[in-house]
Amino acid sequence: NAEQHGIQLITEFSDNLPAINASAPELQQVLLNLLRNAKQALQSQETPNPFICVRAYTEDNKLVIEVQDNGPGMTDTVHQHIFEPFFTTKEVGSGTGLGLSVSYFIITERHQGTIDVKTTPGKGSNFIIKLPI
Repeated sequence: NAEQHGIQLITEFSDNLPAINASAPELQQVLLNLLRNAKQALQSQETPNPFICVRAYTEDNKLVIEVQDNGPGMTDTVHQHIFEPFFTTKEVGSGTGLGLSVSYFIITERHQGTIDVKTTPGKGSNFIIKLPI
């Protein structure tokens, strides 16, 4: 329902994406968390022309999934702690600080992949997941 909130949702999927050995519900949980966080970040700063872009493609025998937004981005301090359990930038009562740490565990431990984020304050964030094919 991103469009209901004035957020443009862009999808860019390569043709013929390979099948991977993965848990669909766990990957759905990760993607839902990334999309929810992006939406909240965009709404928190009233970003002009807000967008979330979801990409999927292959690179170096890996399936790559990116979730990018043009929101407020993160400071270096936030970026350093983003995957730690109970770390949150949200107001008390708005988040537990577990979403990204659980996502990190699902990607790295359960699927032998990687998850990282490239971010610039004022220019947005791009979460990059790489899963073995």
